[in-house]
Amino acid sequence: MNPTQELERLAKLHADGALTSEEFAKAKSQVLFTPRMTPFPRRSIRRQSSRTFCGLPLWAIAIGPDWERGEMRGHALGIFAFGDMATGWFAFGGLARGICAFGGLAIDLFAFGGSPIGGTAFGGAAIGLVAIGGGACGYYAFGGGAVGVHAIFGLHRDPAAVDFFQQYFPWLTRMLRR
Repeated sequence: MNPTQELERLAKLHADGALTSEEFAKAKSQVLFTPRMTPFPRRSIRRQSSRTFCGLPLWAIAIGPDWERGEMRGHALGIFAFGDMATGWFAFGGLARGICAFGGLAIDLFAFGGSPIGGTAFGGAAIGLVAIGGGACGYYAFGGGAVGVHAIFGLHRDPAAVDFFQQYFPWLTRMLRR
């Protein structure tokens, strides 16, 4: 029986007086919020350290949905956080937020990933004060398509950007000597 048919059946039982309003509401929420079987069921993981530092667990892992808590994605919060969404000093996840964030969308002071946003951003489409990536947008920008006050890209080498990147990222600027 599909969810629509089940809701119609419950509404009829409620209208006939077989279910109280409270029972109807509970049964309806179970139908609406019960996860459906997918061809590739995903297992949920929730773990964290019992030790804490500054009120945060030392490590936390949260991957996959947790229907009992009403979470479609795992959100890990800890010093070292690993999850679908991760927040911590060192965060690793699809959406990562932390002092050092690594992920598909990484946001914070040092961000590494597909779309990093931060003080220093390294990745595919990097946005930050210092941005290094395929597409880089920042005050100092280095990349294939770099936009910024001081930028280095295929057709342009701003002298201030060259000095900055040679001083702070010498491994990166070895490519400029060619």
